[in-house]
Amino acid sequence: MVNHINGNNHGRHRPRTPTIPFARSTRQKPRRWPLALRFIKGAIHSAIILPVTLHGLFAALVVFLDRHLDGSLGLPASITPSLSIVVGLMLVFRNQTSYNRFWDGRNYLTVIITSVRNLTRSFLACSAIISNTNQPLADRADTERVVRILIAILYATKNHLRAEWGAEIIPGTSISDSTGGTTHISEYSELLPQGLTELDDRGVGLPLQLTFFVEQYIKKSFDKGMFHGPQASQMQVQLNTLIDAYGRMETIRLTSIPVAHLIHQKQVLALFGCVLPFALVDDMLWWAVPIVVLVMFTLYGIDGIGMQLEDPFGYDRNDIKMDAIVEDIRSEIMVLLQEWKRASQNGGEMFMGKRGLQRRGFRDGVQESRPIEG
Repeated sequence: MVNHINGNNHGRHRPRTPTIPFARSTRQKPRRWPLALRFIKGAIHSAIILPVTLHGLFAALVVFLDRHLDGSLGLPASITPSLSIVVGLMLVFRNQTSYNRFWDGRNYLTVIITSVRNLTRSFLACSAIISNTNQPLADRADTERVVRILIAILYATKNHLRAEWGAEIIPGTSISDSTGGTTHISEYSELLPQGLTELDDRGVGLPLQLTFFVEQYIKKSFDKGMFHGPQASQMQVQLNTLIDAYGRMETIRLTSIPVAHLIHQKQVLALFGCVLPFALVDDMLWWAVPIVVLVMFTLYGIDGIGMQLEDPFGYDRNDIKMDAIVEDIRSEIMVLLQEWKRASQNGGEMFMGKRGLQRRGFRDGVQESRPIEG
């Protein structure tokens, strides 16, 4: 993609400048190598090198035996088209199904983010209006608390989909892959309500728990007259939409492709790789070995991509960038929260006046703070 930052487009490989918003979830530097020459980062080669190598060795064995034994081991070449049609159909089905899971997962994450944005906008905008009429400090604290809970829902959803739950997982803690022990990561523990008792070990996901606090805030604010009836109803719709998207992401995570299909696909793929050398040995001789390797590299590569996209919520390079996306949304909402607090304390409207607006760091709007020069 041509770089258009600062209005210039003088080349494909100009250094990229971090931008806000989406500073983390966008690429920060250009690709230095063509994709056709990449074999490590983002590639599937490490997962398929073993079966491809085994098929290459088997092809070499077939050619060797054909050359040194009386008689021919070759089979009619017409046998491969019938098998290749079956293999092709099964791989297309697997890859399309896996990519649909990836795409649906990303769309449902967007639905959750949109709901969080809409609820944040409504909470802060209505509270900013009420604050000009001497809103009690307790109500302001409740508004800030529920906005932080909305951000925490994003983190909790991400961790829930990665099966990072249970008695060993507490806010700000994760399990180390190398040692198996707990590693403290201050990720979002400060966003959760103080004294929260998690019920993951009893079968209740943290995202669902947190939505109760949001609904209670909507009910309490409606009773106080902060929201009118239709507005509170729309907020309920947004919250229900969030929970619906969360449940659909759970479905993607917990419902795998039927094992009967996976078994048959692997067996058909291996059978095709074993039959192929016999169909090529008479015409290609030793050239049959690299041709078999090339064909099986292509087929196993397609299968490997489908396997990686089947669960799009993990840490693989080709998975959804959930960590970066959630961090970007956190930065966005924390800036809105800082501006709301300024407007609540000083009066006036949000986003109005140069004195209150500041250029801040990416996380929580508290780093590298300095006024914007007009």
